Amino acid sequence: MDKTIQITSGRGPLECQWIVAKVLKVFLEEARQSKIDYEIIHRKNGDENLTLKSVTLLLKGKEVNEFLKSWLGSILWIGKSTFRKLHKRSNWFIGIFEMEDLEKINFNEKNIQFQTARSQGSGGQNVNKVETAVRATYLKTGQSVFVQDSRSQLENKKLSIIRLKEKVMEFHIQQLERRMQETWNNHLNVQRGNPIRTFSGSDFKKNHQKKSFKKDSP
Repeated sequence: MDKTIQITSGRGPLECQWIVAKVLKVFLEEARQSKIDYEIIHRKNGDENLTLKSVTLLLKGKEVNEFLKSWLGSILWIGKSTFRKLHKRSNWFIGIFEMEDLEKINFNEKNIQFQTARSQGSGGQNVNKVETAVRATYLKTGQSVFVQDSRSQLENKKLSIIRLKEKVMEFHIQQLERRMQETWNNHLNVQRGNPIRTFSGSDFKKNHQKKSFKKDSP
């Protein structure tokens, strides 16, 4: 069973971006304990170090659905901002949502077109007489990467596949984010009075945790 989820600060301030990073750490630790395999397929860094605006994960495992019952929804952190000492607010919310449309995305290496070229130095000057550099283009979306890290064409080809996959996935996620952002923000507003989990303090102590989460009807 595969599930794609996103932990997001929505349009929340820097404090919410800090919470996303903190929640991610707890989430991954519990995933490991539950023997859930995961892959971080996209992350959007926050406005300060150690903060994240959002992170998208692919989860795999027999117990994924059961595991997510205690995570999907809004997350509340109770505490004073470390970024704005005089800020009076003490309740901060982020959201965790399933990205169902993303399951339809299938990155297939058969759709990659490879071209070789000579490695280039500064100013476009050729520095290698052998064509070791590789340009990889994903035909379905038009994204491409140019790799000349290694003197080996084979190594550059392997790197180009990895980087192109990341680029294509980022493209799809950004497209999906734009479509769903308004819905998620509305969802966050609705769910603020009913968090699935609550943490508190600078040590991010876990408070009351609900046992289940009923998915809203579309």
